[in-house]
Amino acid sequence: MEVLGEIWSRALSSQPPPANDVVLATGLVAVALVAFRPAWSVTRHAVTLVHEAGHGGAAALSGRRLVGIRLHSDTSGLTVSAGRPTGPGMVVTFAAGYVGPALVGLGAAYLLGAGRAVGLLWLLLLLLAVLLVQIRNWFGLWSVLVTAALVFAVSWWLPERTQSAFAYLVSWFLLVAAPRPVIELQAERWRRRTPTSDADQLATLTGVPALVWIGFFLLVTVGALALGSTLLLR
Repeated sequence: MEVLGEIWSRALSSQPPPANDVVLATGLVAVALVAFRPAWSVTRHAVTLVHEAGHGGAAALSGRRLVGIRLHSDTSGLTVSAGRPTGPGMVVTFAAGYVGPALVGLGAAYLLGAGRAVGLLWLLLLLLAVLLVQIRNWFGLWSVLVTAALVFAVSWWLPERTQSAFAYLVSWFLLVAAPRPVIELQAERWRRRTPTSDADQLATLTGVPALVWIGFFLLVTVGALALGSTLLLR
């Protein structure tokens, strides 16, 4: 009980924002993690994790039964849910994946603007714990556990300033990274390698062309980056 009380106290505490140069530095690191190809081959796993969590969360919220989530070593993923094969629930479920990282990053930026850096880290841990019970393969299990261990280590053992800087880095990374998979998706579609992508599935469900859905994904992710940057730099 004493440990739970300590966690609760830390999660509810507020922290002053880091200095402007720290905020900018974490933003530049996030850009490097996305733009530098060797780094992106590793960090993209985190984007896939949030992408599939977006599918899963949307499925559950729209009344579908979440069957399980798989994360693969090639940075792809799969979320399976049960319910009607058509209708608003399926549309929301498919639409949530590519916009998920951007919306999570934007929510993180809002919490950081309110001085809740440590609270954000514990909230991420809670979400990872919920996600963990839905994972259905060994690589996915390993990915979630490693991510949760990193967030827990920062939340529990590192100084408050470092925790705050890490929270800013997480938010920056999700915001900056979110548009890149959308661009990569369209590049793959030009090569006709993704006939069953989320955008193509949405086109089949709604009759709206896949390119329009990709434009929607890009609008949301870039818009979240613009708004989130304003919140972080404020």
